[in-house]
Amino acid sequence: MNVLAVGCHPDDLEIGCGGTLAKLASLGHQVTMVHVANGDKGHKIIDPEALAKIRAAEAKSAGELIGANVIGLDVPDLSVKADGDELVQELVAVIRDVKPDFIITHPPEDYMKDHMEVSKAVFDASFSATVPHFNKEAGQEAHHMVAPIYYMDTLAGVGFLPTEYVDISDFIDIKLRMNSCHESQIKWLYEHDGIDFLDFVRTVSKFRGLQCGAAYAEGFKQCQAWPRLTAARLLP
Repeated sequence: MNVLAVGCHPDDLEIGCGGTLAKLASLGHQVTMVHVANGDKGHKIIDPEALAKIRAAEAKSAGELIGANVIGLDVPDLSVKADGDELVQELVAVIRDVKPDFIITHPPEDYMKDHMEVSKAVFDASFSATVPHFNKEAGQEAHHMVAPIYYMDTLAGVGFLPTEYVDISDFIDIKLRMNSCHESQIKWLYEHDGIDFLDFVRTVSKFRGLQCGAAYAEGFKQCQAWPRLTAARLLP
């Protein structure tokens, strides 16, 4: 299968579904990780231009650990807008290129606007990508299906009750390694806010595991909109 994961900032995918992506890659599926925003405002000291470059490199390193293709759309933080044609067109181009069997992204309701805008843009783009005359001038063939969407967990699992789980017990270490690639965030949170974010990520994965009888797990909800529903089990 071709699997497309679309997160807002570099590290969002690693936090929310890194174990699942690692598991999919280990099973021979092609994984593409897209980061919409460049994370340029995620530090109090490093200036935005320099930070965007750092975070792009960190995202690439994390994806390389599982052999994923990593794409950055380079939208500045706090400037993600789903109602603008540009972002939807960029995502349509990615979808038509990747031809995903399913997509993982943020839930419609999350803790910040950029995340919610990404969720809406993915929903819109995944439909638009199937319309032959939409952005026809780009020269890409329309995707043959409206891809099912799975929403990954919110940060700390707040307000999110999964309907599907993926056992990542054998992939918790690679998930933590993927997250540790984002040193600019991990180091800053530990030194300046006293947050051990790797322990944070492990704890949430253990909590989801307790809910489904696994040592570690990640939780998801499937988008309940026609024609995205399927009887097939797509998550690993």
